[in-house]
Amino acid sequence: MELNTDLHLHSPYARGVSPRMQPETLIAAASRKGIGAIGTGDALHPAWRRAWTPILENDLGIVVVPTVEVQAERRVHHLALFPDFEAVEAFGDLLAEGGGRFENDGRPHLRMTGTEVVAAAHETGGLAGPAHAFTPWTGCFSAFPSIRGCYGDEPIDFLELGLSADSSYGAGISELHRVPFISSSDAHSPELHRIGREFTRLDVREVSPGGVLEALRQGRVIMNVGLFPEEGKYNETACTRCGRHVTLSEAITAGWRCPVDGGLLKKGVRDRARELWDDDPRPRPPYLHLIPLGEVIAVVLGVASPNARCVRVVHEAFLERFSTEIAVLVDEPIDELVGVHPAVGRAIGALREGRVVLHPGGGGIYGTFQLLMA
Repeated sequence: MELNTDLHLHSPYARGVSPRMQPETLIAAASRKGIGAIGTGDALHPAWRRAWTPILENDLGIVVVPTVEVQAERRVHHLALFPDFEAVEAFGDLLAEGGGRFENDGRPHLRMTGTEVVAAAHETGGLAGPAHAFTPWTGCFSAFPSIRGCYGDEPIDFLELGLSADSSYGAGISELHRVPFISSSDAHSPELHRIGREFTRLDVREVSPGGVLEALRQGRVIMNVGLFPEEGKYNETACTRCGRHVTLSEAITAGWRCPVDGGLLKKGVRDRARELWDDDPRPRPPYLHLIPLGEVIAVVLGVASPNARCVRVVHEAFLERFSTEIAVLVDEPIDELVGVHPAVGRAIGALREGRVVLHPGGGGIYGTFQLLMA
């Protein structure tokens, strides 16, 4: 069966994460979004495992997959998925020698290589690969020239694209031709414009954590879904101080310092991906570009935040009428959507038809969009 999965998010035990990220809240948010399986995030933390244990089996039927993100050599982040908490604890035992302080940080920093992290995951029955692989600062391609440079001979099981990339960015990299791509929210707060803003649709034979891992292990990715890459904070090369965008050649000529204010120029994901291409692009499962419903409503209503009360009222009206946010964005007839809110319905129609103008992000500033509603 087809199952929408969001396998990378975080807990309040990680830095910069909302205290509202609680298991019950995440289960409810996944159900309203249309996500059938979510990662726990931060499963190495003992208190977070205890919080999840009572609702691993839940009335809403959401599959809960134990997941972990760690930082290792050269600040690279790695994502690992497990069939159960026993496997996570065994994984933690292998990482203990790498300096992880699991009681203090949900996303521990380790004195280990990427090879050692992935090998430990494999030894304990898990899957592992690079988190947000193309992203500056903590993506594997920001620190290494190749997957092999980061992981050696230890095979990765998947590659997470990150918010500033879609499947096309990795399609021409030969060492990734047999590696499944996944899309995940990396959510730090539980709002519906965060949870499931990127997800992977898998063909699962069994609706369980083991079934999710088996589908991913066998590469049964039906579709990746996520933001337009231009919406990401690091899509184009830009200044981290003033946000000025520059070409790659301009950045090199300027010595990676902004010609306006001397701030650091950070190489964009798009430029980095192009550097890595060494082959003709290979076919990939479809990638569906979506914008969260709350953000669509905010643009239509002319307000800055998808958390504004007027946005929440309209959002709730759609969810009361239809099953999930994903159904509203992808499946429901536009005529039906217009019946709930004419302008928002037309905006979703524009999104489905690709009538979108994108203003790319860069330097740590999110990109923006406009919907062309004829």
